[in-house]
Amino acid sequence: MLRMESDSGWWLIRHPDHAELAGAFAAAWGNAQFRKPEPRTRVLHGIARHDDGWAARDAHPSITRQGKPSAFSIELVGKYSAFEEIDLEEYLAVRDRAVRMIAENDPYAGLLIAMHTYNLLTAHADRSTITSEGLVLLDAFLEQQRAYKDELRARIVADSSVLAEEKTEQMILEHFRLLQACDNLSLLTCVAFHAPSHLLHPLPLNDGGAAEVEVEPLGPRHFRLAPWPFLEPELQFRFPARHVTGKFFESSAQLESAFADSPPELLTVMLSQ
Repeated sequence: MLRMESDSGWWLIRHPDHAELAGAFAAAWGNAQFRKPEPRTRVLHGIARHDDGWAARDAHPSITRQGKPSAFSIELVGKYSAFEEIDLEEYLAVRDRAVRMIAENDPYAGLLIAMHTYNLLTAHADRSTITSEGLVLLDAFLEQQRAYKDELRARIVADSSVLAEEKTEQMILEHFRLLQACDNLSLLTCVAFHAPSHLLHPLPLNDGGAAEVEVEPLGPRHFRLAPWPFLEPELQFRFPARHVTGKFFESSAQLESAFADSPPELLTVMLSQ
């Protein structure tokens, strides 16, 4: 779950809906300067479906020790440090499922998700918030993910429907970076981030170079991107969220009931040049 604070409570966004928003950004990506992703269908599938494994967990939201909805929040942008608030074994199982449920039918899309997962849990994870027993679980999971990524790469190499240039390590790395960029832009949207940021990695240009995209907030869920990576000069996207009233909850059951009783509403994000 992702959470966005309101005057009276929280907007809660499911991981799969956040990922679909990332996929919508990726579908619009590309112009005279920025290169569109190819193989398009596989890359967009990986980006839009990279959090499908969270659907069952998000159906039953829980609370933190402070009584807030347990969710990715504005405080966690740019870091991955809330491990003391989660059951690590369950969390890693969700992460593994999110990779495998896509990779079984589309190893190309699955590899991008596996790379995303591995990056989150190595380059960005704050190991100081994980117990010694948890670190054993995490390191075993990372070793398993390394082996699975190798397996997926072998399947991609053997796939005659993927062009040779689309199988190169560099091309796959570029698509992974696009997933990370669109995922980050969706995260900034879903928590209503209000400080300058960027899309994590240099992103591929049509001339063979790469450029980092800066993100400037202009208002609630309104961002200016520079350099501009889309064709249209301004874009609007909509995504579903549910509003729960109250900043703190006595139990996870109370939060889950409030979430279930709240109908989905469509929120808007605007991107400007």
